[in-house]
Amino acid sequence: MGSEGTAGSGHIPNISLAERAYHIRRHALRMGEVQGQGYIAQALGAADLLAVSYFHALNYRPHEPEWEGRDRFCLSIGHYAIALYAALIEAGILPENEIDTYGGDDSRMPMSGMAAYTPGMEITGGSLGQGLTVALGMAMGLKHKRSAAFVFNLMSDGELDEGSTWETAMAAASHKLDNLICIVDVNNMQADGPSTLVSNFEPLGPKWEAFGWHMQRVDGNDIPAMAAAFDRAKALAEPRPRVIICDTKMGKGVGFLEERERNHFMRVEADEWAKAIAVLDAGRPA
Repeated sequence: MGSEGTAGSGHIPNISLAERAYHIRRHALRMGEVQGQGYIAQALGAADLLAVSYFHALNYRPHEPEWEGRDRFCLSIGHYAIALYAALIEAGILPENEIDTYGGDDSRMPMSGMAAYTPGMEITGGSLGQGLTVALGMAMGLKHKRSAAFVFNLMSDGELDEGSTWETAMAAASHKLDNLICIVDVNNMQADGPSTLVSNFEPLGPKWEAFGWHMQRVDGNDIPAMAAAFDRAKALAEPRPRVIICDTKMGKGVGFLEERERNHFMRVEADEWAKAIAVLDAGRPA
């Protein structure tokens, strides 16, 4: 577990990763209620991988978000910002009392991630296919500084449609960037429909391997499997970049939201937010 990330981060020390993921989901639902809509299904689906990232894998200082020795977490998918804000709140980087400002004027939590606004937000994402390229530049820079820090890049399966993703994948392997870990959230949904129907990227694992990356594919909602995958990625002695492909469930943890067919940008009715939180609370880890 990241030594700096565990010391003093979050609200309660030494609680389980499952409990962290529950809190991340709950923070996201509370933010979603402020606007009445948003990328809620993605936030619920990615909560487990974010809990493992921030409370198991990443090295950071909550009260010094620009600490030079930190691991960098790049959110390529800017519309997942609600999920990352929830993780940053849980990590103690953002205060929980700002939840009600989400998406509002002068908020430090705009609906799409912007590095200039938000402590802990490393890049401005949203133009899909760009995050991995920025992460590559960061990884190269850290190499030149002889830093031991890692760069993590979270991207979506929709970004696999972008040529820049694969150009960067080839470049990262060419430069032997063993400090670069890409996390691909495969929830099989993008704005135009199921990702594999828009532009089928399967078989995905062998593609990354062919580009020279060390590849793992895991259930992104299985916390022990995710933690083990991060451990293997960080400990690997081979001089090449690593990718963790995470198969996640949109709306995870709130059954009636999991079942919605149109869930890329979700409208939740006013009376459904309390129901969603009640369902989530009922399944809270013991």
